[in-house]
Amino acid sequence: MLFSLTHSLPDMTVRLTFLLIFTGLTGIDSITTVSKVSVRAGGSITVPCLYEPQYKKHVKYLCQGSTLGFCSYVVKTNEPSSSGKFVISDDKTQRVFAVTINDLTEEDTSDYWCVVEINYGPDSGTRFHLSVNKGESYLYVDEQMMTGFSGEEITIDYHYYNAGEIKWCRLGSSCVTWPNGSLDNSRVTIKVIDSRVLTVTLSGLRTESSGWYWCVKGDLQMPVHITVTEKQQQSVSGSYESFIIPLSLLIFIVMVAMFVWFMFKKHGQTKEESPATIISNVEVTYSTVKKKRKAGQLGLAEEEVTYSDVEHMRRASEKWSEANIDVDVMYSSVVAVERQTKQRVEAEDEDVTNSNMASSRNCGDCNPFP
Repeated sequence: MLFSLTHSLPDMTVRLTFLLIFTGLTGIDSITTVSKVSVRAGGSITVPCLYEPQYKKHVKYLCQGSTLGFCSYVVKTNEPSSSGKFVISDDKTQRVFAVTINDLTEEDTSDYWCVVEINYGPDSGTRFHLSVNKGESYLYVDEQMMTGFSGEEITIDYHYYNAGEIKWCRLGSSCVTWPNGSLDNSRVTIKVIDSRVLTVTLSGLRTESSGWYWCVKGDLQMPVHITVTEKQQQSVSGSYESFIIPLSLLIFIVMVAMFVWFMFKKHGQTKEESPATIISNVEVTYSTVKKKRKAGQLGLAEEEVTYSDVEHMRRASEKWSEANIDVDVMYSSVVAVERQTKQRVEAEDEDVTNSNMASSRNCGDCNPFP
């Protein structure tokens, strides 16, 4: 029995060594990502990598090479790239780290690895192949980052130049095969528009629908990220901004109009107040004079003159009192009453004649000489 035990130890060591080497070359299947993507030269690509919950605090990185054990580091979460060609981010809530490669050239065509660094043991990673073409890529989308609203639908347009089965998959979930199906409580409809364009429509979106998806055409995949937000929050915020700005402008215009109207009104009132109006409110004294004829030396009719009492009235002008001006104005109204008539003049003339004649007769008897 001892012999059999000692004989089996070398065999176990070989197996363990082979297992360690194999896992170092291929990695442990604890990361989920795409398997092959095609991109046009000059463009960029973002690849999501989903990892297990126990790796939230671990360092993640992108590695380039055909094998995990002999690949070269490209970018790490704890050592961001300064060139800007490679970018990496880690969303610990969704447990997804994403790597972006910019300014792609044909030399970037290679195998890459999404890797989680393991402190005591071989790192865990999953491989994907990136193909960069001078012309059109075989499967691509105009925009990888999409936004939708809860309760509505969103449509993604894909361009393709290859043949094969069409699927729509969610990262870490299942897939829907053309032409339609249900995925995480959302309705998926896949339509082939022509030989170069296909569309994927997700209906009944919810906030839980946010995440990474990809379209599969043959052996190629193209990932997109969909963010679903509440439309009510967006619409209320947008309507508030669109309402408050015109309202503020309207209030400003009304205030300016009222100020201009008030100034014009004040100017008009000042202009309408003439000096005559102001004087009419000042202290006034009225006097009425009547004339009565008196007998003249040449036998004219008499004139009677009567002076009436003076009526004194004082009214203070508000505007003059404000200016501390005290003015006394006296008006005199003279009315001449002519009582001479033609008959009266003739009568008076006749009386004078008769009187002279009578005087002459009486003096005829008198002795003109003493």
